[in-house]
Amino acid sequence: MEITTAAGMRVWSADQRAAGRRIGFVPTMGYLHEGHLRLVDAARAVSDVVVMSIFVNPLQFGPTEDLTRYPRDLPRDRALAAGRHVDVLFLPDAATMYPPGSDTRVVPGPAAGWWEGEVRPGHFAGVLTVVAKLFHLVMPDVSVFGQKDAQQAALIRQMVRDLDWPVALVVAPTTREADGLALSSRNSYLSGEERRQAVGVSAALRAAHELWRAGETAADRLEAAARVALQMYPGVRPEYIAVAEPDALAPAASAGAGCLMLIAVRVGSTRLIDNVIFGEGIP
Repeated sequence: MEITTAAGMRVWSADQRAAGRRIGFVPTMGYLHEGHLRLVDAARAVSDVVVMSIFVNPLQFGPTEDLTRYPRDLPRDRALAAGRHVDVLFLPDAATMYPPGSDTRVVPGPAAGWWEGEVRPGHFAGVLTVVAKLFHLVMPDVSVFGQKDAQQAALIRQMVRDLDWPVALVVAPTTREADGLALSSRNSYLSGEERRQAVGVSAALRAAHELWRAGETAADRLEAAARVALQMYPGVRPEYIAVAEPDALAPAASAGAGCLMLIAVRVGSTRLIDNVIFGEGIP
C-alpha cells in the first residue's frame, strides 16, 4: 500500500492504533539497499505493521551538496520494500512536507555542533525537522535508525527524550559488505577503483578498535592508528577522525567502552561517513 498525503497517513495510522496494532517506522531517503531492509526487519520484530517513508529531504542538504543528484529509483525501491513485506510506503513530496509558509524548524542542542554539524552547518536542524514531521504524521510506536549515522541517531534520541515523544527508538547495527565497507546509497557514486579504496574507511576503524582491545585507550593514539591504516589507501582523504563521547559526542581524551570513533572521508568526489563503538567493533 502507498500513501502520498499527510491526511491519508494520519487516517491509516489512527485506524491501526484503534485496532490495537503496534506501528513500526523506518524513515529513509530511498535508493534502498540491504541496510535499509534490515531496519525493516528490526522494526518488524517489535511491531505489528511497518511503515517506510521515502523522502529526499531538501532541508538537510547544504547549497553545494548533492540534493539534485542524490540517487533515486522509486520502482526499484517499491520492489525491494515489497520483498521485505513493508505494509505502507509513505511517499510525500516536498509540497506535502513543507507547504508554503512552513518556516518552523527544530533546533538541535550542542551535540549537533561537532563533526557532521561543523562540516555541514544546518544539516541536523533539517534532519530533526523532517523526523519530527514524519513522527507526527506516521504516529509510530517504534522507529528504527542505523548506527552508521551515529550522530544523527544520538540527536534524534535526545529530541525524543527532551520533547517527551512516545516513540521507542531502535538503533540497528551498521550493515556492511563482506570487505567491511558500510552500505550507503552514496556508494553508488564510486567508480571501481574508488570502491576498492573506500574499504580503507573500515580498515582504519578496525585498526583503532584492535589497538583499543589490546589495552590502549588514549584518544590521540587511537586516532593516529586509524590515520596510519588509512595511509594504505591513498585515494581516501580524511576530513575528520575522532574519538567522541557516546551521547554528548564531544571529543573524548580517552576511549571507554561505548565511546565512538567517528570518521568522515572523501573518496574522489564522494563523501562517506562511518564509525565504530569501542567494545563492539567491526566484523
